[in-house]
Amino acid sequence: MDIFIINLISSIKRREFQERQLSSLKLDYQIIHAMSTKDIDNNTYKKHYYDWQRPLKNTEVACYYSHKLVWHKIIKNNQPALVLEDDVLLSKCVPKLLAGLSGKKGMDLVNFENRGRKKFVSKSSVALGCNSKLLRLYQDRTGAAGYILWPEGAKKLIQCEKRKGIALADAHVTACHSIRAYQVEPAPIIQLNQCAYYGLSNTYSDEISTSTINNCNNPKGSFLFRIKRNYFQLKLGLYQLLLITKSDRRYIKTRKKDFFTS
Repeated sequence: MDIFIINLISSIKRREFQERQLSSLKLDYQIIHAMSTKDIDNNTYKKHYYDWQRPLKNTEVACYYSHKLVWHKIIKNNQPALVLEDDVLLSKCVPKLLAGLSGKKGMDLVNFENRGRKKFVSKSSVALGCNSKLLRLYQDRTGAAGYILWPEGAKKLIQCEKRKGIALADAHVTACHSIRAYQVEPAPIIQLNQCAYYGLSNTYSDEISTSTINNCNNPKGSFLFRIKRNYFQLKLGLYQLLLITKSDRRYIKTRKKDFFTS
């Protein structure tokens, strides 16, 4: 299975970290040069200004377009791929899980990530290697740092943009209800800035661990954005009411012993 790592050319230490990590797991990979804020013109930023529930920062638009680059690559190659952001920590189970999932049919996306928020998942599961299991994922708002995407799923994400515009990469995946998504448990990927939450010692520098996208300085926008947020929150609440009948809303487990942090 292809593995694509999204990495800014200027983020050398992150790239070196991922190269060491993937090599230690004996996994082949390809570095995809992420789009920076300089690669996107002002007209594109203006085009997407009202797409989401608040104004998107330039870094967030660039991040979305970086993921979209990979989605197009998956469609062109016509085979599933593991998509990674460059600040993820992988468990030792990833190689075995990739081998077990590469031939699976009837799915669009498998999420590997965990981020300390509850998800709506199926009550039943299918066994995977490495004492893991696969659950149907109905609702997830926890990030897009590590996921397997199939060509049909990539097409659905791009079609969703045509209907709804863009959002944060993870929010866009969440908003695309036609995606047939699944979750691996225990989650074999976390972002480095989540190490403390999961009780893992993080020996890596702030330059590698600190998110370059998410922070507290998010613009709220005008009154129109407030109306949009309220509207989407109402829709989300109704959707979650429907999910309660066929799913469990719970935290996904993470197995600490599977991760190496030094």
